[in-house]
Amino acid sequence: MNWNIDTAHSHVDFSVKHLGIATVRGRFRTFGGSARTDANGALVGFSADIDAASIETGVDQRDAHLRSADFFDTEHHPNMHFESTAITPLGGRQYRADGTLSMRGETKPVTLDIELTDAVKDPWGNTKIGATATGKIRRSEWGLTWNQVLEVGGLMVSDDVKIALEVEGSGSSNNNN
Repeated sequence: MNWNIDTAHSHVDFSVKHLGIATVRGRFRTFGGSARTDANGALVGFSADIDAASIETGVDQRDAHLRSADFFDTEHHPNMHFESTAITPLGGRQYRADGTLSMRGETKPVTLDIELTDAVKDPWGNTKIGATATGKIRRSEWGLTWNQVLEVGGLMVSDDVKIALEVEGSGSSNNNN
């Protein structure tokens, strides 16, 4: 079965430590993607596309800085893309997805932990599925290296970024499962 992300019922979030003491959270407002499950409902692959300029943290000045060449450089690198290369069942509805993340002109391996729900029918007869995907990346591996050293040591913005996708998918049958 093929599943397309229902963007009205999904979100792509991130969090990063600021000054080593607080967590700043944000999200990308514009994204899409799809997943595939086999005849038994097991996850076999997925991909996601994200509009980097749709970043939103709740602070306009910070969002503009994140879109600049210091961070995402959305003028030259407007899109991010994740493509799974291997899905490993971990038991129950848990999976590990190995894949590649393309961002800011670099493509690097990323591993995400995924929890998949069982498929359900909505009140209108449409088949739906849900998934949570989480992981962590080091932003410097994609050239997002802007930072400032603090007076007491440490960095203003952590290199580690947690990512979380909460998605609802709409299903369609396809003979090429």
